[in-house]
Amino acid sequence: TGPGTAAKRTLVWLGVMFALLAVLLGSGSIWGTASWSPKLALDLEGGTQMILAPQVQGGSDEITEEQLDQAVEIIRQRVDGSGVAEAEINTQSGRNVIVSLPGIPDAETRELIQASAQMEFRPVLFGGPGQAPAAETPTPEEELPAPTDEPTDASDPNWITAEVFSEFEALDCTSPEALEPAEEAAPADAPMVACEPGTQGKYILGPVEVPGTDIDSADFGMQRGAQGQSLNTWAVNIQFNSEGSETFREVTERLFAFEDGDPRNQFAIVLDGTIISAPTTQAVIPDGRPSISGSFTEESAGALAEQLKYGALPISFEIQSEQQISATLGADQLRLGMIAGIIGLILVAVYSIFQYRMLGLVTIASLVVAGFLTYLAICILGWTENYRLSLAGVAGLIVAIGQTADSFIVYFERIRDELRDGRGLVSAVENGWRRAKSTVLASKAVSLLAAVVLYFVAVGNVRGFAFTLGLTAVADLIVVFLFTHPVMRLLARTKFFGEGHRFSGVDPKKLGIMPLYRGAGRIRMPSATPQTAAPRPKNKAVSGEIARRTTIAERRLAEQKALAARSNGTDQEEN
Repeated sequence: TGPGTAAKRTLVWLGVMFALLAVLLGSGSIWGTASWSPKLALDLEGGTQMILAPQVQGGSDEITEEQLDQAVEIIRQRVDGSGVAEAEINTQSGRNVIVSLPGIPDAETRELIQASAQMEFRPVLFGGPGQAPAAETPTPEEELPAPTDEPTDASDPNWITAEVFSEFEALDCTSPEALEPAEEAAPADAPMVACEPGTQGKYILGPVEVPGTDIDSADFGMQRGAQGQSLNTWAVNIQFNSEGSETFREVTERLFAFEDGDPRNQFAIVLDGTIISAPTTQAVIPDGRPSISGSFTEESAGALAEQLKYGALPISFEIQSEQQISATLGADQLRLGMIAGIIGLILVAVYSIFQYRMLGLVTIASLVVAGFLTYLAICILGWTENYRLSLAGVAGLIVAIGQTADSFIVYFERIRDELRDGRGLVSAVENGWRRAKSTVLASKAVSLLAAVVLYFVAVGNVRGFAFTLGLTAVADLIVVFLFTHPVMRLLARTKFFGEGHRFSGVDPKKLGIMPLYRGAGRIRMPSATPQTAAPRPKNKAVSGEIARRTTIAERRLAEQKALAARSNGTDQEEN
């Protein structure tokens, strides 16, 4: 197959990709979960403003500035954990936290914002089903030895007193009330009873051994075997700090010594009085990097990782007030932003037509394709990742217009350079592409790097600007490789462009290209430059084009060669 066939095939694949994206978005729209319009951020749509009052653990009314700053940062991470939600989170009077969210937050978001970081790692002492008490429920005399002495460690059964076991018996983990966050935290140096909502089981737990503040990070992924192979099961990975790593090593050494099936082989991760996971200990963890596996789905593993990662908040919050707020910028500002973008597109189009004649239509078509691809991506990301477009994001899209057009300009100029070297248009397109694509890739790599750095070091609306800047850079690469270049390969085989029509943008006269046959048996050499192989053109526009395309060194070299040629001619006449 020739280049023309390959170009057509590439355009077909691009059309298939657009069709699949449209079908994906359309199917989500039919089910009511997606929309053909992008989600808008707080500054363009309005939303909900909540004033949160901190509730310090232990009932204290004192809160430090460091605690409040940490709370604001973790709330921001929690809100943005599922995508760029463009939320605004600030402090008020050094005491309260104001959270402004676009739209109306759902119940899960509210719970996530209010949740405290009373996260603890406690050893399991005893467990059982979470139903209401039954006749066959074991008694301490049947299953548990009565306390005989002071507990020696956190796994010692002497922690289970008759009072604790009675509380365990009375607890009904099937009732909704039992699964609500505890109003008061259990003492860290005492046992407690708690429910595990996932299994509706209940446990008696020993004292806290590792606090949640010792968690450095948490993520999730596919579980790996001893040889590094994927086991096709999801796992949650935890990284403790140095103090937590040492403590957790000692805990796993003790728990691993208990036989499988013994409840004391388990440790419970407790958040606000509720057990979010109670895994068994399958090995001693010396490096502070435990991995929790089980019957996880991708969603449940991600949810547990988020709870662990953002759970170390020393305070919880109570919603004091909540109200709907209007857009801070509104439709007028969005309209002005869209007008600015349209003006930018028109200016780019005018410049392209003026500079490249009909070839500029390729630039305009490429910008339209890139815009359509970016629009679909923003709509799909709003549906799947809760991405919301802010005015800063709109600014990123407008800035990207110039950067996108720059890729086409680099490509076209490379083609023109190849034409000046004496190649035909088909050959010039292929050679120009080989020279241009490395420049385009380097340029977009720099843009992507800048966008990624800006996204991770900034907060708020600036992240929206960085996100759209990086998104358009990716879209630009797709369009240049899958649309612009294939279209140029096809156009190079048409009569209008191939023969260099004066409105094509590749007119030889406009580019200062001399013909291969110069008359009187003289043939232009492929390596010859217009200055050395032909007299200076009389057309001023062509002369200016040639002068602009050569460096000072090249012009001096041409002058020296011309002078040498005249000297040789004079010597021959004298002889």
